[in-house]
Amino acid sequence: MLDTVIFQVRLPRVFAGVLVGASLALSGTSFQGLFRNPLVSAQILGVASGAGFGAAIAILLSAEPLLVQASAFAFGIMAVGLAYLISRTYKSPSSLMLVLAGIIVGAFFSALTSLIKYIADPYERLPSIVFWLMGGLSMVSIDDVVWMLPPILFGITVLMLIRWRINVLSMGEEEALAFGVNVERYRLIIVTCSTLMTAAAVSISGIVGWVGLVIPHLGRMLVGPDHKVLVPASIAIGATYLMLVDDLARTLTASEVPLGILTAIVGAPFFAYLLRRKAVGWR
Repeated sequence: MLDTVIFQVRLPRVFAGVLVGASLALSGTSFQGLFRNPLVSAQILGVASGAGFGAAIAILLSAEPLLVQASAFAFGIMAVGLAYLISRTYKSPSSLMLVLAGIIVGAFFSALTSLIKYIADPYERLPSIVFWLMGGLSMVSIDDVVWMLPPILFGITVLMLIRWRINVLSMGEEEALAFGVNVERYRLIIVTCSTLMTAAAVSISGIVGWVGLVIPHLGRMLVGPDHKVLVPASIAIGATYLMLVDDLARTLTASEVPLGILTAIVGAPFFAYLLRRKAVGWR
């Protein structure tokens, strides 16, 4: 019983919470620096909407949990890839075009997800789809943690190594070019790493909002805007935050509260507090 409770139930959930929180927080920090926008989060390029559609269509087809996660991961990456291709169709692709393309793709996949919910069986499939979209770690196993670990560790490692270049990119594209930084190359690297981490996190946790939006601002309040320090700080704060929120979701009521609901309830007032203190920014 001790082995089951600790090593098969509790520890996988703790590890998953740490990895998901760190991934979403780091992705949000990287995107806010890259796009020079304090309202950007880890889901800005449509990865969450794409993953939601992938999971919804897999649940509709009565797929196994592993296939649901794989479908969510694949469609999350596909959504961001589509946004990147759309942004490249313009004569002068820029960060703004990439953000606009991400909004377009996100809206498109959200509409497809709504269509899936509309045609799903309201007694069996629809509740499962809705529950997955609200986010949670109740069904996480050690196998889920193992398969999500490589893309998350890869993304964290690469972004840690190039975090000083995010400082240069946050100054603007013209300034970055003047410093000799290949803007297009590093933009692609940051988007790819952040997408891999976010897609892997969302595939096992569902859609958990506000982490990638609020945690970077909290990190700037504590350690400042230098990404050499902000990136590891965001990883630590995001991991701790989501682990604590998951504990709260598990113990608050007799039936577990979906994780996405709690992160919104906690994150929205805190973001309003940051606005009042004028602590919202990317520099």
